[in-house]
Amino acid sequence: MSTIVDNADGLGKRVRDERARRAWSLSRLAEASGVSRAMISKVERGQSSPTAAVLGRLAAAFDLSVSALLERAEDAGAHPVRRADAVPAWSDPETRYLRRQISTPSFPADVTDVVLPAGQRVPYPAAAYAFHAQLVWVLDGELTLTDGADVHVLTAGDVFELGVPAAREFANPSDADCRYVVVVSRRETP
Repeated sequence: MSTIVDNADGLGKRVRDERARRAWSLSRLAEASGVSRAMISKVERGQSSPTAAVLGRLAAAFDLSVSALLERAEDAGAHPVRRADAVPAWSDPETRYLRRQISTPSFPADVTDVVLPAGQRVPYPAAAYAFHAQLVWVLDGELTLTDGADVHVLTAGDVFELGVPAAREFANPSDADCRYVVVVSRRETP
């Protein structure tokens, strides 16, 4: 099985590097993301691992997919086979939501395997979808996907192709884990 990525240290460095690359202050990132300066500072110093919702807001501020923000610096795509224990994974400390990054940075789409535990929900802001085409394919369980004002109940085998950017929430109201795959490709910027 995958090794969970060190949520605090590795992700903190990635956020700090992304902010520095843009020459953004903590205040600028806080304003763009809606995440407090104090929380961003704790994440960057490795003192706190963000929840999936905070991670979504940070990624949206940087105009990145959550997968891109979580990527490790090295590209594991040098070899055509990547063993299960080498697939990077990240877990939300609050909900236990688990993301396994199936594709490597060199692949033209982000492919992510997600497990959403029973009774949990993860909201993402509309900005997280601004320049991405995305689809969700439910493998096991039940997923309630709120897409703006519309609510869709998806079960094993169902596929939902996300349209115009909207605030979205992924929820698992059942008493069993829900597993789904998310495929994201970048759209051309307008």
